[in-house]
Amino acid sequence: MKSVYFVRHGQTVWNVENKICGATDSELTELGKQQAAETGKKILESGIKIDQILYSPLSRARDTALIISEITGIPAREEKRLIEQNFGKYEGTARDGIEFKKSKANFADRYCGGESMLQLAQRIYNLLDEVKEKSDDKTYLLVAHNGIARMVNSYFCEMTNEEYASFGIKNAQVVKYDFE
Repeated sequence: MKSVYFVRHGQTVWNVENKICGATDSELTELGKQQAAETGKKILESGIKIDQILYSPLSRARDTALIISEITGIPAREEKRLIEQNFGKYEGTARDGIEFKKSKANFADRYCGGESMLQLAQRIYNLLDEVKEKSDDKTYLLVAHNGIARMVNSYFCEMTNEEYASFGIKNAQVVKYDFE
């Protein structure tokens, strides 16, 4: 069975400050760099066979991916479709803001200049369809963001809107998904 792995970037400055990063860049903290290195070591020690790392162009994901690549020897390349969702007017605001939570429940909402959940689903589902259909039968590690993790999970798992909105993974956590 063909699989794909997903890793959320290490901790960032804005994660610590409880701010929405979205498409705005926020660099890794020292802990974030350590988390990436620990994840690389876990992948190496586990014997998971990964052929290539695809990563978001934002520095927090790129740096996480390159640290993992350096430790594991797995080649890595940028994949623009893995960039985090643009949350428009909410970028840099509190992650637990009431107005943002209400907006997030509306999948067509573009957050005044951002990207809707529907637009995000299109690009992530297209990417996953391509990974699934590749004739080279490679196993990929996707290194991206929590919003992307949520969308990837929805591709593989049945979810209600509430489950989707509350889903998240920890910084530098590895999740495996199997294509059917």
